[in-house]
Amino acid sequence: KVHPLVLLSVTDHFFRVARNTKKRVVGILLGQVVGNQVNVANSYALPFDEDEKDPSVWFLDHNYHEAMYDMFKKVNAKEKIVGWYHTGPKLRPSDLEINELIKRYVPNPVLVIVDVRPKDIGLPTDAYFAVEEIHDDGTATTKTFNHIPSVIEAEEAEEIGVEHLLRDIKDNAVGTLSNQITGQLESLKGLHQRLEEIGDYLVRVAAGELPVNHQIVYNLQDAFNLLPNLTAPATVRSFAVATNDELLVVYLSSLVRAVIALHNLIENKIANRDEEDKKDKEKDGAAAAAADPDAKDKDAKDKDAKDKGAKDAKDGAAASPADPAAADKDKDAKAEKKK
Repeated sequence: KVHPLVLLSVTDHFFRVARNTKKRVVGILLGQVVGNQVNVANSYALPFDEDEKDPSVWFLDHNYHEAMYDMFKKVNAKEKIVGWYHTGPKLRPSDLEINELIKRYVPNPVLVIVDVRPKDIGLPTDAYFAVEEIHDDGTATTKTFNHIPSVIEAEEAEEIGVEHLLRDIKDNAVGTLSNQITGQLESLKGLHQRLEEIGDYLVRVAAGELPVNHQIVYNLQDAFNLLPNLTAPATVRSFAVATNDELLVVYLSSLVRAVIALHNLIENKIANRDEEDKKDKEKDGAAAAAADPDAKDKDAKDKDAKDKGAKDAKDGAAASPADPAAADKDKDAKAEKKK
């Protein structure tokens, strides 16, 4: 079981030391061995170099390794040396010799090859244990690497840290639905690749190129037994109902989207029409004012005359007495004066 922190450390080590080169980097894996499972929780880099022309010539600074392990042991004594890693991306002829050197510090080290530039879909790690191969002809045993399955798992704290790191490279313009579809597409591509590998293996076994491994055949049979019977009436009906429900949602979404688009179109046309009417009125008013310059002054004079007449009428009404008896008395006085 490999933790994401190890993958980040190995990738950082490679891009710091061997970027844009054909070299590989080597380091130590720390963790715990629980039963038959190796938990790789941490790692650190080692100074390493090898001759590109002669792979048997290599250098690994084990003094640096011992000093680094002493410091890591002071920080977390639970983390022991469980193996080593390199960035391959495949096994090299000198790996067995390096593995013998690591055996000075751990009896049965695990080798994890981390592909920092994966081309195929799947896990970027391959784990191996060194074993002695016994030949049927009675010759001396030889050492070779035996491939073992590996998984990538993270604790809650590691998941939070990885999530924060991915935020810097995440494209915020891409929605959650797009990410889910992309993830499902990558999973389907990986499944298709694995099925092709299984098919190629079975063809080679049937042709006699590879020996029959009964354990692999049993595992394949168990996987095939878990596949559903797609011809059963109940299964066919359930698939049809689920498909119709999904298509109904798509149809309703299309209708709503069309209605909203028409509504926006109508609102846009109304706004444009009102804007054009307003501009036409302003244009007509400006044209009339330009054709008759005295019209504005005439309208102003008429308005002033109307306001003056209204004011005089108001003053006359205020000056007239409200008492009828007083009005008759004034009338009689005017008549006697006239006589």
